[in-house]
Amino acid sequence: MPEVSGDLRKMKAELKQPVEYFLPVGDESVAMNPLIGHKLRLEYQGEIRCMACGRKTNKSFNQGYCFPCLRSLARCDTCIIKPEQCHHADGSCREPQWAEDNCMQPHVVYVANSSGLKVGVTRHSQIPTRWIDQGAAQAIPLLQTSQRYYAGLVEIALKEHMNDKTDWRRMLKGEPESVDMAAERQRVLMLAGDTIADMHQQYGEQSVTVPVSAEAVALSFPVDHYPEKVKAHNFDKDPLVEGILHGIKGQYLILDTGVFNVRKFGGYHIKIFFS
Repeated sequence: MPEVSGDLRKMKAELKQPVEYFLPVGDESVAMNPLIGHKLRLEYQGEIRCMACGRKTNKSFNQGYCFPCLRSLARCDTCIIKPEQCHHADGSCREPQWAEDNCMQPHVVYVANSSGLKVGVTRHSQIPTRWIDQGAAQAIPLLQTSQRYYAGLVEIALKEHMNDKTDWRRMLKGEPESVDMAAERQRVLMLAGDTIADMHQQYGEQSVTVPVSAEAVALSFPVDHYPEKVKAHNFDKDPLVEGILHGIKGQYLILDTGVFNVRKFGGYHIKIFFS
């Protein structure tokens, strides 16, 4: 049985039909789609290294960081989850240059259909990666903003009318009902109309731009069987994850013994065995 060892990272994915996955383990990249239907074994070796600074840590925070990095890195600040709380303008950002490179860049507000319809925000360069990571079966851009903070303001307004989170358990039980995403986009843009007008007045016309049309994307995932009940594997409770790989969706490996969130255990040193 082939073996690869190293620090775990989130899966890389390519938008194909179905999505094609690769699992980074140390210096290796394991092609995962060919392993569906085969036995997979992941062993946590009891060591975690921070994905930012590389130091050993007894506990992982925010999906792969040590505590000092959790406190010091802008990418670990609460405004990454809640972009409307961005404080770059008042000079208190933890990493101003990182923010310039990542937050002060064009962002997209979108609607995705994963466990049902949801509104979301991502950097323009992260499409379609963000949609793949969320296990979305369908997605469509709504509008573009000149920075992350403005996207957060639109998202906050739309949260009054629709979800902003994916129900990961529901997402892993099967495909959602298909939706006319073009029609949904028009409906949601009407809901955001007053917010967009207010932002144009306060921040300028370029703060938010709305393309006349946008193309919906349909995604399919390499899954042979969905679980009836979703049970999650957890390296912090059991260092061994083993079973037949039934599929991959989002950042989850779907095994006959349970599901495993790869992204959650970034920085964990593992050995992976596959047939």
